[in-house]
Amino acid sequence: MLSRFLSTLVLWTVIIGSLWLFGAHGAVALLTVLSALTLYEFYGMTAKMGARPFRWMGILFSVLITAAPYTLAYFLEEPDFINHLPTVLLVLALIVSCICVLGERDAASRVETIAATMGGLLYVPFMLHYLIAILMIDGSSGDNLILCVWTVAVSKFCDVGALFTGLAFGKHKMSPTISPKKTWEGAVGGVLVSAGVGAGIAYFASGHLPESMTPLVAALIAVPLAIITIVSDLIESVIKRRADTKDTGALIPGIGGAFDLTDSLILTAPLAYFIFQFLD
Repeated sequence: MLSRFLSTLVLWTVIIGSLWLFGAHGAVALLTVLSALTLYEFYGMTAKMGARPFRWMGILFSVLITAAPYTLAYFLEEPDFINHLPTVLLVLALIVSCICVLGERDAASRVETIAATMGGLLYVPFMLHYLIAILMIDGSSGDNLILCVWTVAVSKFCDVGALFTGLAFGKHKMSPTISPKKTWEGAVGGVLVSAGVGAGIAYFASGHLPESMTPLVAALIAVPLAIITIVSDLIESVIKRRADTKDTGALIPGIGGAFDLTDSLILTAPLAYFIFQFLD
């Protein structure tokens, strides 16, 4: 528990320091690296399941899917193309995978290779790129940094709230066959903590958020995001159990790999992006 606490403290220090020094550029760089590392670990787990994904080709497309829209926004004045770029890159990755699989895999593993390669790209960088999309809402190039930070904080503090509430009050198992340590009491605590964190950030950073995002609205938005965070965590547990592995990696002491850091954001990011479309 101590190593987990210290790692969390160091991680938030790095994140806040990067955002303070480099702003949106730092956020995009951090997310691009974490997305690529997460995909690398995802491919490692699919390999344990018997698949043979195109790991390095996937990593290359992961970097492009995550960073290219933000980077090109400085050179192009075609927001529609930029918004559709991750989908275009995903289609291009599928085409490249289909061509490569004919010569680099045998008949017994070709379908699994395409499925694992594209499944990883869709599940990890494509979903996480919505955090970058939040930065660029309304055609801005990073003006929504606090909105992006708000999304990450609401998601990650749900994990923290669920952990400590579950340790203190947890009695009823939520999903014993998937994640035996998760409890319904912990889930409720996580959702309440997320709502409180969301409201708190909206109160103290009101000048950097949409006018309609009052503390009450922020708390209400945080509730469905926190629920999806819990689902996202459970899906990672499903993948780990299928791969028969406890941790996705050893990158972060007390926490695990990059996947253990980003898992709660994978489903939360796109939901947050779609909700923010309705804010003024």
